[in-house]
This record gives sequence, C-alpha cells and structure tokens, in this order.
Amino acid sequence: MRYRPYVVLSMALLASAAQAEEIGCVTTAWKLIGANHRICVQAFDDPKVPGVACHISQAKAGGISGSLGLAEDPSRFSIACRQIGPITLAANLPAQDVVFTEDTSVLFKETRVMRMVDRKRNTLVYVAISRKIIEGAPANSISTVPVMPWSGR
Repeated sequence: MRYRPYVVLSMALLASAAQAEEIGCVTTAWKLIGANHRICVQAFDDPKVPGVACHISQAKAGGISGSLGLAEDPSRFSIACRQIGPITLAANLPAQDVVFTEDTSVLFKETRVMRMVDRKRNTLVYVAISRKIIEGAPANSISTVPVMPWSGR
C-alpha cells in the first residue's frame, strides 16, 4: 500500500500527541433515558515541552446516542495551560505543532490542541479548536504560558 505524504505526516503528528487523563465530569442536563449531558475535564502534559500541563473541559452529549458512543459532541470547550516545572525550549521546537487530539464524533470531527511558539515574547500559546474534516468549525479557546524561571518547591 502506498501512502500519500500528507497522510504519513498526519499519522506522525497524531502519534506524538499527548494522552489525556480524565479528572472528572459534572452533569449539565439530566436525561431520562441514556447518559446525562456532561462537561468533562481532562489533563495532559505537553509531550515536547516538559514543565507544561493543560486542562481541557469539553461538552459530552448524553441521551441514547451518547450512551452508545454515536452522538456528535458539541463544539464547546475551554483550555487552561500552566507552567508546573522548569521549561527548556528546544531550539528545534516547531513553531506550530499538535499536542493533543480527541475524536468528538464517530466520523470526521475532533478536538485538537495546537502549540505555537511566540519566541519574541518567550511564550507558548495553546489553541484548542474543533475540526470537522468536511466543513471546519469556528469554535476555539486559547491559553498562554510565559516561559519563566522555575525556583522549584
């Protein structure tokens, strides 16, 4: 089987993306049948920048289709990233990179977190977006982490 270059690049980017740890969920709407609608919070560490952790909250659809994993989750989320230890930016750190991705529907929709490097301001910028392969989605959230000296604990 012959892979196109963009397919191989996409697989490599996603392979390097962080794995999230679920922190917890809160119910936003009770459903008589099936799972409740919820907001779930996950945490992940930046895989290429030790010392940075992010928390992302996402809406999760409930009901019967949500219980079966067939519902398309709404494009509503928030992100907060913080310095949790010493940060050393590698000279070869890409200006933009995928750090987290999670499917939000059975087909064609995902939440993705991109890291951008603002070298002029010595700041890391994390942008959470909702991607629909077919038409795109404008939903987004942003968090910044200024790279500061770390005194330890």
